[in-house]
Amino acid sequence: MSEKVEPVRVIPCLDVKDGRVVKGVRFVDLRDARDPVEAATVYCQQGADELVFLDILATVQDRKTRFEWVKKVCEVVTIPFAVGGGIDSIEDMKALVDIGVDKVSINTAAVKNPDLIKEASKRFGKKSLVVAIDGRKNTKGSKLPRLEVVVRSGSESTGIDVVEWAKKVEDMGAGEILLTSKDADGTKAGYDLEMTSAVAEAVKIPVIASGGAGTLEHLYEAVTTGKASAVLAASIFHFGEIRIAAAKAYLKSKGMNVKD
Repeated sequence: MSEKVEPVRVIPCLDVKDGRVVKGVRFVDLRDARDPVEAATVYCQQGADELVFLDILATVQDRKTRFEWVKKVCEVVTIPFAVGGGIDSIEDMKALVDIGVDKVSINTAAVKNPDLIKEASKRFGKKSLVVAIDGRKNTKGSKLPRLEVVVRSGSESTGIDVVEWAKKVEDMGAGEILLTSKDADGTKAGYDLEMTSAVAEAVKIPVIASGGAGTLEHLYEAVTTGKASAVLAASIFHFGEIRIAAAKAYLKSKGMNVKD
C-alpha cells in the first residue's frame, strides 16, 4: 500500500497538441485550452507542486516528443517538471534531462519493452522515472481483464491487467505511477476510485490519480478512497473552474498534509 508520509501533491497536466494545451473527453474531442508556456507560468505562481507535460499525439504519430515545446516550458517552470509522449529510448530520456526536465514518463514504450524501465531506473534513478498507465474497465464476459492496460493514447488493447502491470513496473524500478482512467478522462465525473485504490494498495511507490476530476470533493476522494499520493487534473485548472490554491486549501481543511 502506498505510504502517505509525504504531503499530497496537486499536479496540473498540460496535454499538448500542435504546440497548444488541449483537453478532451476519454482521450478524444480535443479542444484548445491555452498556451503551454503561459499555463506553466501561471501554475508555478499559483503553487502547483509539480507539472506534467504530455505530447499526446507523439506515440500515435510515431514520432518523438517535440523538444522545442518542452524547452520553452523548461525556461519558465520553477517546480518539478515531468514530460511524457513518444519517449522510447534512453537517448530520448537523456536529451530531456539535459534540457532541464526533472522526470521522464513512459507509457506505451514500457509495455512494448519492459526492460526500458530497468535501464532508465539504473541510469537516471527511480525518482526521475514515472511509468504512466492508462487503464479502462471491461465488461464481464469480454475475456479481457476487468481493469485493462491500453496504449497508444488509449487506442490499442493489450490484454494486460492494470494491477499486475503496476506491480511489475514497481519491481522493475519505476519511481511512481501516473494512473489515468480512459473511461473517466475529461468527464469531470470523478476519478476511477476502484482502479486507483486497486493499484495504490498493490504497490508501495506513489500513485498519481488522473482522469475525471471535476470538483474539490473528487480530489479528496482520490486520496482517501483511492489511496493516491497525488492528484493530477487538467480541465478544472485550465478552464479556471478551480484554482490550485483553492484545491490545496480544501484538502488542508479536510485534515490532509498539503504543501503551502
